[in-house]
Amino acid sequence: MLTVIKSNSWADFFETEKRKPYFNDLMNTVAEEYESHTCFPPKDLIFNAFNACDFKNLKVVIIGQDPYHGDGEANGLCFSVNDGVKIPPSLKNIFNEINTEYDRIFSPTSGNLESWAKQGILLLNASLTVRKDLANSHKHLKWNVFTDAVIDYISNHSEDIVFLLWGSFAHKKGSKINREKHLVLESGHPSPLSANRGFWFGNNHFKETNDYLKSKGFSEIEW
Repeated sequence: MLTVIKSNSWADFFETEKRKPYFNDLMNTVAEEYESHTCFPPKDLIFNAFNACDFKNLKVVIIGQDPYHGDGEANGLCFSVNDGVKIPPSLKNIFNEINTEYDRIFSPTSGNLESWAKQGILLLNASLTVRKDLANSHKHLKWNVFTDAVIDYISNHSEDIVFLLWGSFAHKKGSKINREKHLVLESGHPSPLSANRGFWFGNNHFKETNDYLKSKGFSEIEW
C-alpha cells in the first residue's frame, strides 16, 4: 500500500482524487512497478512535495519533469537531491541564476531543497516516480492526469500564487492556470542544453517572484 499523504492541508484535494477511477488505476500501477523494478523516490517519499509544503502556506509552484533516476538521489521534490548527493547540472544552473540576480557568491554544499518547500514552495514533478536509470520511464502512467488536477486545484482554490514554468513540458502544464489570479513566469529549462543556448540565464524569476510576493503582503522566499 502506497503512502498517499500525511499533511491534512491537502486532504480535500486527495479525497476528491481518490474517488476518481484514474487514481486507483494509477496507484495500482505504481505499486506494481515498485514490486517489479527498482523505482525512485522511495515509496514513502512519492508524495513528499505535499508533505513538505503546507497548502495553507503555499506561495510558489515549481514544475519539474520526473525524479532523478540514480541511486539515492530523488527525495520527492523536483530539482532536489538528498544531502550528500552531488548537485546535478540543472540545479547548479538554478543556484547560479540566483547568485546573479542577487549579486552574491554562494556555493551550496547540498542540493536538498526542503528549506524551499518549508517556505511555501510546492516542488512538483509532472511524473512523481521513475524506474532506476530510465528517465521519463513512468511518463506513460497517469501521473499527468494527477498533476494536471493538482495545478487546477491550486489555480481554483488559491490566489496570488507564483508558478515557475521552465521548459516546454512545464509550459504545457500551465495552460489552464488562471493568469488573472496568479503570476506565471516562463523560461527555458535550467538544464545545460537549454541554459547554454540562452534560454535560462537572465530570466530574473527569483527576484520577480519575491517582488510579487512582497507586493501582495507575503514574506519573501529565502532562496
